Amino acid sequence: MLSFIGEYSAKIDDKGRVVFPSPLKNVMPEGSDMRFVVKKDIYAACLEMYPFEEWERQSKAVKASLNLFNRKHAMFWREYMRGTRVVEPDSKVGRILIPKELLETIGANRELVFSGVDYKIEIWAKENYEASWISEEEYVAIAEGLSQEG
Repeated sequence: MLSFIGEYSAKIDDKGRVVFPSPLKNVMPEGSDMRFVVKKDIYAACLEMYPFEEWERQSKAVKASLNLFNRKHAMFWREYMRGTRVVEPDSKVGRILIPKELLETIGANRELVFSGVDYKIEIWAKENYEASWISEEEYVAIAEGLSQEG
């Protein structure tokens, strides 16, 4: 299983392309499928980027928990899939084209942060990424709460 780790800055060019950070690209095994699925995160002002194989696992699990004959479930699934795109780094420079409408949903203009979050990569507008950090006290309180749940 792949594990993406680290934070990397990137600049968006005039065509909406961005160079995919080499440390994240190098996690992918030689000769593997380099397609990624990019979608808006449900809870945060960022995009989620999944290797295609991981996307298939994740979306299959979500879909399996739904009854698509239930109106609310069908509405959720439709919204969950809205705006989802498949992207692939070009072979020369490793640039990816992130659709403008997706970049607009996270307020990205010029600078992005790619953040490795284990099985996926989050893509943030730089200023939103920095604003999303929680205080050390809040982090510790969450950790303590989780330890009491388990």
